Amino acid sequence: MPYRSSDKTRQKKDAKRTAMMQTAVRVFAEKGYHAATIRDIVTAANVAIGTFYFYFPDKETLFVHLYEETADFLLQTLRQAINRPDEFSKQVATGIQAYVNIALYEPAVVHLLLVGGVGAVPALTDQRTQFREGLTLVWQRPLERALGQGLIRQQNCRRTAAAIAGAVDEVLLNLLNLTDPEREAEAVVRDLTQFILGATGYQPVTNGQV
Repeated sequence: MPYRSSDKTRQKKDAKRTAMMQTAVRVFAEKGYHAATIRDIVTAANVAIGTFYFYFPDKETLFVHLYEETADFLLQTLRQAINRPDEFSKQVATGIQAYVNIALYEPAVVHLLLVGGVGAVPALTDQRTQFREGLTLVWQRPLERALGQGLIRQQNCRRTAAAIAGAVDEVLLNLLNLTDPEREAEAVVRDLTQFILGATGYQPVTNGQV
């Protein structure tokens, strides 16, 4: 009879893998891809080096996998925040707040996606392109709805969305470079929201009239 691992055994293995990957995100964010070693990761995660090789053949494979998973996490979080059935200005504010929250409480994720993936691994080019495309689409869809509702001026929503995605990323990276980013977080949410609404020519509907 073939050996089948029990649910408890699988859960323990999954927990080890998850813990190791969470630690790897922080190690890569702190040291950079090239400086970080497999030994750094397993030491910080408190696992045997054999555990690493059980799941991943090398550092590059781990990094690409981490990038894909963190990109999916960030994009899904932003979509859920922005795609609520709210008016455009609230969607923008909610989306920015969600992104700032990730930057504050999971800064390694933001560093990995916005900095760590740039030129680090040649194999990561396609994944990075997909991530940037995902960020653009996150903003493009609510822009197109707002345009259809007459809430923003006529514009190329795709180019506006790409500009918004780039501007937000730059502001959040600057925020994380501050000594006390949490202190400025509320102002960042307010200022970015005002920036986006102003840049898109947003005008709320009042009594059926824009």
